[in-house]
Amino acid sequence: MQADTRVSGRPQILVVTGMSGAGRSTAANVLEDLEYTVIDNLPPQFMSAVVDHHQIAEGRRRLAMVIDSRGGLPIDAIRGGLDELDREGISTLVVFLDAEDHAIIRRYEENRRPHPLRKASLTESIDTERVLLAELKDLADVVIDTTDLNVHQLRGRITDQFSEGSPHRDMRVSVTSFGFKHGIPRGSDLMFDVRFLPNPHWVPELRPYRGTDGPVASYVMSDPDATEFLDKVESLLSFLIPRFEAEGKSYLAIAIGCTGGHHRSVALAEKLGEWLTAEGIDATVRHRDIER
Repeated sequence: MQADTRVSGRPQILVVTGMSGAGRSTAANVLEDLEYTVIDNLPPQFMSAVVDHHQIAEGRRRLAMVIDSRGGLPIDAIRGGLDELDREGISTLVVFLDAEDHAIIRRYEENRRPHPLRKASLTESIDTERVLLAELKDLADVVIDTTDLNVHQLRGRITDQFSEGSPHRDMRVSVTSFGFKHGIPRGSDLMFDVRFLPNPHWVPELRPYRGTDGPVASYVMSDPDATEFLDKVESLLSFLIPRFEAEGKSYLAIAIGCTGGHHRSVALAEKLGEWLTAEGIDATVRHRDIER
């Protein structure tokens, strides 16, 4: 059964579930961007208590409760939780994310993450989870098949169905400096490699300092390539950010890497954060490897 979820003026209680690898985490992230309070891995017997706690009945919050197979799926408890909310006059929508086996297998192989059920093989884990989720899928008001959807298409689908009445949220940008020798940050939307710049590590008097310190920042920014790099990145972001916002994207993760994450990437991340703030963009700067 497919429900029209774009209903304004009513509390919106979503129960989000579905197959592991079908995009449940992406859906939860999008709902957070749409000003939902998202409760992950919620035991179903606590549904009513969570709603009461967040004062959903008064319409003050929008809530999405994520239920998955990690803790088992007591279908009777889920049905009971939904029935209890119904008796309280609170409407719920069960959203089930599904995908064909070959798509789920491909995603797990690409991400190299273990399936939460950890059976002898990935195929066995998927088969077992389908059995566990069969009754819950039958309860669903909205079933979204993500087999042929990429992350951006799924974001658009969730936004289209559940965004009405959500306040507009300006783009938030995070800038993370890192060292390539410690690994690439997960979840970055844009990544820049600044190892082409002279390394302060090889200047003995600068080695003890970090990119947040004046002497290192001045050394890095004294190179014409550093200022030209920043100019080009700022120009790129001036082009991209309005277009990302038009697409409905409200969070952008930028990573800037050098060898160790102490000097060049730190100094440039600081400068980029300053520019974003001056442009009126909500920006945060984090230095992942500065203390390593």
